[in-house]
Amino acid sequence: MASNEPEGTPLEIDSNDTDSAYSASTRPSSLTSLASEIHRGIFENGRRYHAYGSAQYAFPNDEPELERLDMQHAMMTLLLDNKLYWAPIGHPQKVLDLGTGTGIWAIDFADLHPEADVTGTDLSPIQPHWVPQNCHFEIDDAEMEWTFGANKFDYIHNRNFVCAIRNWPRLIEQTFHALKPGGWVEWHEKQPKFMSDDDTLLPDSPLDLWSQYFFEAAEKFNTPADSPSKIKGWMEATGFVDIQQYRLKLPVGMWPKDQRLKKCGLIEMINMTEGIEGLSLMCFTRALGWSVEKVQLFLMEVRKHAKERGVHSYYHFYVIYGRKPEVGSAE
Repeated sequence: MASNEPEGTPLEIDSNDTDSAYSASTRPSSLTSLASEIHRGIFENGRRYHAYGSAQYAFPNDEPELERLDMQHAMMTLLLDNKLYWAPIGHPQKVLDLGTGTGIWAIDFADLHPEADVTGTDLSPIQPHWVPQNCHFEIDDAEMEWTFGANKFDYIHNRNFVCAIRNWPRLIEQTFHALKPGGWVEWHEKQPKFMSDDDTLLPDSPLDLWSQYFFEAAEKFNTPADSPSKIKGWMEATGFVDIQQYRLKLPVGMWPKDQRLKKCGLIEMINMTEGIEGLSLMCFTRALGWSVEKVQLFLMEVRKHAKERGVHSYYHFYVIYGRKPEVGSAE
């Protein structure tokens, strides 16, 4: 299994990189949305959001957001060394993908494991109609009481629940209940606190301020953005065993020397320039009381800062997985 860092090791900077940090020619071609139609939604500040579930999810579900999510899928797969998962799951028969979004991970997993029955759940019906026969989607709120029953799944997967979950311990307990003995759960979660190893990200610079404001907004939404760093402890308290945690550095920009990370950094720079509005509008207007105009003016500075070649910023991406003990085991 590849990792992009031993813990605490600075990422190497590509001192020979002469490419422009960002231009129209370097941007990947537009990703075609997998969703054919949206059945539900509410509009706010020119963006569409879901209209289902126990609480408001802070990010949109419109076409620009679907494109961003699919681009994030490409980035996260690359970051994980071209793998969809790291848990040693073998050949699972029943699989659940929580917060499936466009469904792209579930579809790829179903293609990779034709022996598995894959269920993807999400608040929004934004998944495609044409999918592998062993893959289907359901509208569901992961924070509500689950109706799957006990000992149902061999593997449960989730990614990108940052600023989305209000009761992580209960969610993890529900995954434990729904897993078969010996089954695995795996979390892929961002903790978007920007930093740098060489102090090129200055305190109170636009990217640093965006992190501060995002964490403040997430706290006010009762969805703390530091949750990824606590998942391992919650899993231990729930009873999971064989827990493994990897904290990867996800760069913003093409500054890393490593070619894999350079590509990840390019996609994440696009995320922090073209996708930043969707990540910020509801958070900053509702939680922080900002006007739309104030948000947009601030995001202009964030976009400019994200493109600066001399800023070697990154944040942490957590991969955590664990196993439900076998029945009668002494674990």
